[in-house]
Amino acid sequence: MVANNSSSSSANGSNGGGQKPAAAAKRAPPPSTWTVFLFHFALPMALVAILSNINDIYSGLVSFPSHLLHHASNTAKTMQPKLSTESSVKMPTLSPKERPTAAVNNQQHPQTQTTVTTTTTRPTVATTKSSTTTQSSKTSTSTTSSNHPRHRQNAASDPFHQQMETNIRTLRHQYKQAVNTPNEHLAAIQLADFLKYRDTVIHDGGTYQMEAIEVYSRALSLLEDKWRNMMTNGEDTRKTAMSHNNEHHDDQENDYYSTGLNHEIFLDYGSKSIEGLLCATYTNLGKTYFMSNMFERAVQSHNQCLSYDHRYMNALSSRGQAYIILGKYKEAATDFFQVLYMDSNRLFGNVVTGLARCLSADDNVIDGGWESLVQLLEADIPRQVESLQRAKELSDDSAAATIKHYADILKHMHHAMFQYHDIKTKNVSEAWKHLSKGNEYKMSTLAPFDEAFELDKVSRLKNVFTPGFWPAGMGSDTKTPIFIIGFVRSGSTLLERILDAHPLIVGTGEDSVFNGRLDSIRNDIIKASMAGQGEFLQTVKKLADDVVVDMIKRWEIIDANTNSEEDLSSERAQEPTRFVDKMLSNYMNVGFIHLLFPNALILHVAREPMDSIFSAFKHDFPPGGFDYTSEFSSLARLYHGYRDVMEHWDKVLPGRVTHIRYEDLVKDLPGMAPKILEKAGVPWDPAVLEFHQKKHAVNTLSTTQVRKGVYSHHLKGWKRYEEFLEPLLKRIGSRVEFKLSTSLTPSTS
Repeated sequence: MVANNSSSSSANGSNGGGQKPAAAAKRAPPPSTWTVFLFHFALPMALVAILSNINDIYSGLVSFPSHLLHHASNTAKTMQPKLSTESSVKMPTLSPKERPTAAVNNQQHPQTQTTVTTTTTRPTVATTKSSTTTQSSKTSTSTTSSNHPRHRQNAASDPFHQQMETNIRTLRHQYKQAVNTPNEHLAAIQLADFLKYRDTVIHDGGTYQMEAIEVYSRALSLLEDKWRNMMTNGEDTRKTAMSHNNEHHDDQENDYYSTGLNHEIFLDYGSKSIEGLLCATYTNLGKTYFMSNMFERAVQSHNQCLSYDHRYMNALSSRGQAYIILGKYKEAATDFFQVLYMDSNRLFGNVVTGLARCLSADDNVIDGGWESLVQLLEADIPRQVESLQRAKELSDDSAAATIKHYADILKHMHHAMFQYHDIKTKNVSEAWKHLSKGNEYKMSTLAPFDEAFELDKVSRLKNVFTPGFWPAGMGSDTKTPIFIIGFVRSGSTLLERILDAHPLIVGTGEDSVFNGRLDSIRNDIIKASMAGQGEFLQTVKKLADDVVVDMIKRWEIIDANTNSEEDLSSERAQEPTRFVDKMLSNYMNVGFIHLLFPNALILHVAREPMDSIFSAFKHDFPPGGFDYTSEFSSLARLYHGYRDVMEHWDKVLPGRVTHIRYEDLVKDLPGMAPKILEKAGVPWDPAVLEFHQKKHAVNTLSTTQVRKGVYSHHLKGWKRYEEFLEPLLKRIGSRVEFKLSTSLTPSTS
């Protein structure tokens, strides 16, 4: 069925390379699709790669924005410590049957009752261009990095990525050299931290997550043994608490920053006590489990940390995030509120929005409900504004980081206040005041939006992927992957959850294996294309099959490390045959998807434009590709780019993308679900209609919504704020209407 789309698009394209008609046998044959591919794609892309030294390709098509390359080069100037680049060690592998268990099965110890907090030191990156080294650290309060304006999802050829790979090889070598030495645990922690950091800024399906888990587990095993020996010998296992009077702390009656293990927050690993090392390592292991979608394991790891100190703020805030994903809002709110009470300097700003998410799901998760949070925020916001103003008067090297810290805190606070007024008081004016102020603080810390870059990205895509571009017989025959694409906040999570409720379909989330491999895939395709059509076709098929194998392996690892009784029983009685890749930005990559997977289903979920656009504007996404949805001009440009690209695919690959209206899903799921499953090639199963009953972790901003099932009262929700959105409406223009010719319509219509 999909293969026919490919051939028809070639035949119908004005520049197409279809087969020579029999009736025209005496005519000169038109260019073959291979010729079109070679001259329209392979050669131009190879030339671009040569001219750019293969350093400035982004997403397989476009140059990296100059301000991002500048940021990457600055980041690559620091290292902790200086790494040699001469040696490499084979990366350890970990099969599902060999999954790490030491982290959650270690011998328990008496629970201490002291106060504590900690921080995560961002691993620094070496440079081969300078012998000088500096150390850069940053308090990390979430599982995503804020050090880069966009996540590098597949930029395997950019210098930042290459330098990180060099450092990882060197750290592996140093770890291997340290085995069975007194410093083995420190070498292991350093390697694991860097692997974890790498996977927070480069999203490629979790390449190094299992290695990081394995190495963290080894370090913890060593640390636990050392801790038990010290306890047996009556040695001190933590440093004596002391008062800190510096710029990081405000005096208060209960100084939670200078008691228990918390005072070790400013110490490097070599200076931490054994219990300080254990807590920091268990917390980072928990964050790695979180990144790997092993949320129950994340909670277990944080619990291990908190058994040393039940007020360890870093573990509490991180465990709260995992609880949200697991739908345990009361437990999450308890953790968040405890940190909010102790953290007078707001080092953990994510707990503010985390608590607001819990209250949005259930107003009774904490005593006093919303009022408890609002009372605290109304008193605290003026204090944070004053701190921001003082930071702007600084002239030392820490000024920029300090300004960003307070701007981020105020962003979190104003966004929480927006949710309160939007959901609880229904006061639209107050809600808008806080939303616009929060977005203003957010945008103040970002580089200016590069509109020329966005326009060029779309233009290059259109120039490369023309009618007749795709050679006949290319790619894999598999129908295993299902790709969900669309604009942000379009209803993709709902569609994925519906599909995942089917016993033969697995939703793999937004850490896309395909998207993460795309840069190397593109480079391999270019090389193969120069060797001739035969090798090219074999290479493309192998690349596609390798992606599927990696998708299955990643699911097997996650599934083997999931402790849910439900998942181990009837839900997965059969082996899945479809795996959903929900990377929304893959709407840019439909051409590559079709090249590798001509038979794979591509589902485009489209929502009423202003509902989707306003939802994007009001949500605070993790740092990365959606940063610029928080201001009207850049948001409008991103939306127009999306519409331009989708119109292009319908033109050059007619019928290839299956369009679904979000409104059809929420208004008539019983009518839509059978059509979707039929398109996916799986039999009907009524379980998909009860998708919200499935205890499945959903790691997106839609976590709380999809657990409520299907509802339609939120449609046209942007209308409440129409008076404030007038400038945005003008920028969107005629595209406020989406006259999409949908591929699927409800069977009951």
